[in-house]
Amino acid sequence: MPEPLGFGVFLAPFHALHEDPTQALHRDLELIEWFDRLGLDEVWVGEHHSGGFEIIPAPEVFIAAAAERTKHIRLGTGVKSLPYYHPMIVADEMVLLDHLTRGRVMFGVGPGALPTDAHHMGIDVKDQRRRMAESLEVIVPLLEGETVTRETDWFTIRDARLQMQPYTRPKMEMAVTSIRSPAGAIEAGKYGAGLLVLGGTSDDAMAYHVKNWEVCQETAAEHGRTVARDQWRITAWVHLAETREKAISDIDHGFLDWFEYSKAILPGTPIPFDTPDPKQYALDNQVAIIGTPDDAIREIERMQAAAGGFGKLLALAHNWAPFADVKRSYELLARYVVPHFTGNLDARRASYDFGTEHIEEMRKDVGAAVESSQRAYAAHRKSKGAKAAE
Repeated sequence: MPEPLGFGVFLAPFHALHEDPTQALHRDLELIEWFDRLGLDEVWVGEHHSGGFEIIPAPEVFIAAAAERTKHIRLGTGVKSLPYYHPMIVADEMVLLDHLTRGRVMFGVGPGALPTDAHHMGIDVKDQRRRMAESLEVIVPLLEGETVTRETDWFTIRDARLQMQPYTRPKMEMAVTSIRSPAGAIEAGKYGAGLLVLGGTSDDAMAYHVKNWEVCQETAAEHGRTVARDQWRITAWVHLAETREKAISDIDHGFLDWFEYSKAILPGTPIPFDTPDPKQYALDNQVAIIGTPDDAIREIERMQAAAGGFGKLLALAHNWAPFADVKRSYELLARYVVPHFTGNLDARRASYDFGTEHIEEMRKDVGAAVESSQRAYAAHRKSKGAKAAE
């Protein structure tokens, strides 16, 4: 029997330029409260510093606010852009969050997604993956309680040791982003971290993800680490409604705003820039799961088959639909899609099936029991009447 599939959300977030940023951020917090009430496993919060659309610059600050509003859901940096910071500061802040959330925090890392972020900070984009690797060479030993001395062309660390151990022993869960290149998979395997995939869900994309997962496993073995499939997370654009027609109509609200942003700012997009109808292209080419819960189940099963199984499906928060429809989409996901993959329906179905298979004989038994009771009662009345006559 396959392991149950976990479910969460990847919250970049995406907010169109015409809406108030304060309202948008507080809606994001409201969404995380909603995910917590729906029983989703986790949410990952992005980090971006430019472009005007993805407006959370400090995921750890946002997570601290979200942690105070929630009870159960796990909260991850999705992801912390390591080339922008001194590694000791990052490690120290994550340990603080680990204590504040009593172990609900997850540490997601990456090289930084937006070329405009790197440009504004004077960082050559060619150096970002190298910097991420160098940062992890310091952060992981610090989280494991070691003393570290290291000097590179962009940071120096001397006799450094964290003044607090992580709340989560031996350390909090880690994940590294992966799109198409093997860089993230190599770093994840090196430290036994999870793989957080952001590179699409088409058949072609899934083939890349499988190759990178193999790289992750091979690298882990080379470094004496292990990685398990429940650490493998794959993101997908998802919007659900009661009918496919409604789901398709819903995304007219914000899909084109997101597409224009992806063309203007993002380093890549799953939709060709010159396509005459980007929404239809997305519907026709496995770019997004837009439809009913049954549609989502079929698509996720396709992804699982292509991957040979993975640990968690993360729905990408997109704001393509009005807020009420966005919340309804997550409710439909939690009510009808999640239990299909977690096995939460199995016992109920088994009980129902047993009833349907045996109901006819049981009805006969019930009928016989009623008749027996009626006969006993009639005999009792008759006996009581006879005694009264005496």
